[in-house]
Amino acid sequence: MTNKETVYVVSDSVGETAELMVKAVASQFFGQEVEIKHFSYVEDKQDITNVITMSKYSLSIIAYTIVVPELKHYLDQKADEEGVIAVDLMHPLMNAFTQKFNMEPNSQPGQMRKLDENYFKRVEAIEFAVKYDDGQEVRGLKQADIVLVGISRTSKTPLSMYLANKTFKVANVPLIPEIQPPKELFSIPRKKCVGLIISPEKLYEIRTERLKSLGLTSSANYASLDRILEELTCAENIMKKIGCPIIDVSNKAIEETADQILAIFNKRESFA
Repeated sequence: MTNKETVYVVSDSVGETAELMVKAVASQFFGQEVEIKHFSYVEDKQDITNVITMSKYSLSIIAYTIVVPELKHYLDQKADEEGVIAVDLMHPLMNAFTQKFNMEPNSQPGQMRKLDENYFKRVEAIEFAVKYDDGQEVRGLKQADIVLVGISRTSKTPLSMYLANKTFKVANVPLIPEIQPPKELFSIPRKKCVGLIISPEKLYEIRTERLKSLGLTSSANYASLDRILEELTCAENIMKKIGCPIIDVSNKAIEETADQILAIFNKRESFA
């Protein structure tokens, strides 16, 4: 018999919802996460009997998201017979939906993971962001919904991925004093381009820490204030030439910057 606190996550789908809820609750009780054991895609009563047997002889409970009525009732019945705690994470809310909205659930597993149009758009956008990250294949600039430009360590890549998860096709281009920006950058509509800048002090701090993590000294040109000022000046001149809006990312989380970018684009669309 184990003394490890365990939760058996049982689902007729993947079980992601149950796992997230278990982790949220466990964080209120344990210094570290409780051990979670998965029983996904439960299809018959034997699967349920097996997990109840294991739970009975261990320090554990069952948390489940089963929407098929027959399997749910069987789990409740067997758990009660064997003295096992089994918590239904979905039906209390489903019952509230039924009562308030006068609707019945379709009781089909895996509805959240059905492949819909939005899913494919998101996958396409993520693949686009990876392909056209850091100035790769400049032909992607014309196909992009949003083009981000900025010097190194201004969060271009994480921003691209964050926006891609919202189905926007994003390309980003690094601005380096010694390298001429691609001519395509000046031929795309300026309304879809956004410049990213950062304070010299913040960038110095970020780059110094980056060098330390690589085992290099902070005396490298990459982290020198003179070099940083040169890069920022060059970048701002290019952004002014493009005529794009400029966002200072110095003290912003990725989500904040992304929201600001989307606000700019939504405002433009409303006046288009």
